[in-house]
Amino acid sequence: MRKLIENQAEPITKERIKADLVQLGVKKGMILCVHSSLSSMGWVNGGAVAVIQALMETLTEEGTLIMPAQTLELSDPADWIDPPVPYSWWKSIKDTMPAFDPAYTAPTAMGKIAETFWKYPGVERSNHPHFSFTAWGKKKHDILKHHRLAYGLGEASPLGRMYDLDANVLLAGTSFESHTAFHLAEYRIPQQDLMTRGAPMLEKGWRVWKEYPDIITREELFEEIGRDFLHSGCTHHHGQIGLAHSYLLPMRESVDFAEKWFDQYDKL
Repeated sequence: MRKLIENQAEPITKERIKADLVQLGVKKGMILCVHSSLSSMGWVNGGAVAVIQALMETLTEEGTLIMPAQTLELSDPADWIDPPVPYSWWKSIKDTMPAFDPAYTAPTAMGKIAETFWKYPGVERSNHPHFSFTAWGKKKHDILKHHRLAYGLGEASPLGRMYDLDANVLLAGTSFESHTAFHLAEYRIPQQDLMTRGAPMLEKGWRVWKEYPDIITREELFEEIGRDFLHSGCTHHHGQIGLAHSYLLPMRESVDFAEKWFDQYDKL
């Protein structure tokens, strides 16, 4: 915190963030999926709440604000590597892990803004034990209501619906590794490597362990895809939100680009 204060001439305010959003191209009525790093923005007066209010006031209730709310720790301990747990623990962990509930299971590793947004008034959440999204605004129900368990970031997910609705993506102080929409492109590539995921869920009020098919995702390639996208001539806007280097991207164009990129990469 001391370094943030020392490295800026004045506090970053909600009004400054709103002005930066408009300068970047965020508009009233836009459908916007946000990936963010609060610390990259500098010392913000009001912290995550100020950023959320700035986004909402810029989009207005005619727009829609979406953020990821993932909970990947609710998974089979056999797959854990950072850190692994002893084999003798696996059954106990699976039998006693609390079930996912969109009302109270907190998202993790999403950043302070997303982890504040999910409990904000008027925000709703999709019902997926690993890849849920939260949303506020006019189209929130359309985006969240159909989130299929299998292939949780594919066509029958909020990502698929955002693509259909011509959403935009804001990377505010985050790298392209956070550009979740690139996953949608992965699901469109034929002959993907498959895996089985598992998580505790609630069915008719009862805790059950559910398993479902998914693809093995390749986030390690997203940064390279993002760099190529920026240099391809595709539409994007670059600027700052506070002190954070930020990009505003059309979701369809970036997903379509990533789909072609993956296809070419897999043919090498």
